[in-house]
Amino acid sequence: MDITLTLTNVLYVVTAGLVLLLLWKSQRKQSSIGQLPPGPTPYPLLGNILQIDVKEPYKYYLKLSKKYGSVFTIWLANSPVVIISGYQALKDTMIGLGEEFSGRATYPLLMKITLGYGVLSTSGHHWKEMRRFTLMTLKYFGMVRRSIEERVREEAEKLVEMFKKCKGSAFSPADMLSNTMANVICSIVFGQRFEFEDPQFKFLLQTVNSVFTVLNSPIGQIYNVFSKLVSLFPGKHHLLFRDVDKAREYCKRQAKARINNVDPSCPQDLIDAFVLKIQEEKYNPDTEYHFDNLISLVWNLFSAGTETTSSTVRHALLLMMKHPDVQERVQKEIDEVVGQDRWSSVEDRQNLPYTDAVIHEIQRNMDLAPIAVPHKMMCDTEYNGYVIPKGVMVFPLLSSMLIDPKMWKNPDCFDPENFLDADGRFQKNDAFVVFGMGKRACLGEALARIELFIFFTYLLQHFTFKATVPLEELDTAPTKCSFGRMPRTYDCYAIPVDFEQIILMQSKYK
Repeated sequence: MDITLTLTNVLYVVTAGLVLLLLWKSQRKQSSIGQLPPGPTPYPLLGNILQIDVKEPYKYYLKLSKKYGSVFTIWLANSPVVIISGYQALKDTMIGLGEEFSGRATYPLLMKITLGYGVLSTSGHHWKEMRRFTLMTLKYFGMVRRSIEERVREEAEKLVEMFKKCKGSAFSPADMLSNTMANVICSIVFGQRFEFEDPQFKFLLQTVNSVFTVLNSPIGQIYNVFSKLVSLFPGKHHLLFRDVDKAREYCKRQAKARINNVDPSCPQDLIDAFVLKIQEEKYNPDTEYHFDNLISLVWNLFSAGTETTSSTVRHALLLMMKHPDVQERVQKEIDEVVGQDRWSSVEDRQNLPYTDAVIHEIQRNMDLAPIAVPHKMMCDTEYNGYVIPKGVMVFPLLSSMLIDPKMWKNPDCFDPENFLDADGRFQKNDAFVVFGMGKRACLGEALARIELFIFFTYLLQHFTFKATVPLEELDTAPTKCSFGRMPRTYDCYAIPVDFEQIILMQSKYK
């Protein structure tokens, strides 16, 4: 009995001692970095995690920016995170100090998915080499081998045919959009398009969806703060990691199958081009061209190139249903410039100012990535009177620029006039940063712009989209907002635009 009590007391003392030690280390770390920007007072061990809405963290950061200014610090557990908010501060840091702010933070969930390879999760020389190769290869396969627009148009035509098969019945466009967008990037990466019923293709798309679902879930946000602890418990994150491993294995099989078959004088796709680099540098012990980088690079391009663009087009159709007057005006402009006898082309963009403004406003309104993928300081850097140490994580709060009343006519609502001048001409805005800014801006921006324009104009050239519920019941707010703002799924009617409809539309605006 006495021995039991003694052991229990010892256990209590040891436990209390460990807790006190952790609290002491936590407070010491938080107080040791004295030149960081100010911010809310963190709790020991937990930091500010209890104050953050893990479903919509960017809203909390926007609120803090009003109190602390354009640069402030929060703590995620024992790690400081500097948040940059507002047009001028983001321009000063992401562009003016681009090299210093160009690192990629070791965001646990993304590191687990990419294993720290590829172009998304790397920094310094590793990232620069992968980015250089990717940009050169995308340019080659998009301009030399076969134009990007040609690839996009092929998929857009197939999408129009699929919508026509619905014959005016209600349907959900989500899967069709994902499939067609994925096939654009597949034609560049894998050198082929997939049939929608292909089991491997369906699995890859399902895995992409799982990645964004977990990234946007509370468990995903908590994993990024307490990854070692969360890893000990069951949950959908483990299922995600299993599926990502399977997807990576598929990419690896695709790559290894090319080793003895690739034609050095005529690579057919990005994998071929990378395999050739592996062979060229096989005797270089410091080469960046190895299978780990290739597999992660392929997965980076496939997942990002599929989900972001398809989500934007899905949101676009939702907004067109919510604002039928905007949809009609776009269709009228397309009919006047393009007509019904040919497909629209990227060259038509300059003659479609209202349509171009609507596409930009859809992206601004959607605010797909309120917070850019976390950056990391590459060296100790002084900014705005503070010193941000090397290795500290940085959140560029892109959302702050997209809703800045100083930069937009009507920042709080969907209004294409935000991109039009007094004469109805398209007007650029420096605060339009949906693809990020600076050295870590999205490397697929050029492809995404072409896809959005072609898919949007093709669809509105051929269909009028109508909701299955009264407009007042149509909710355009996103359902997932922590990592990215994903649009709602919905059913709609795609009513073919015929000659009589066009005449009625034209007469309405005369």
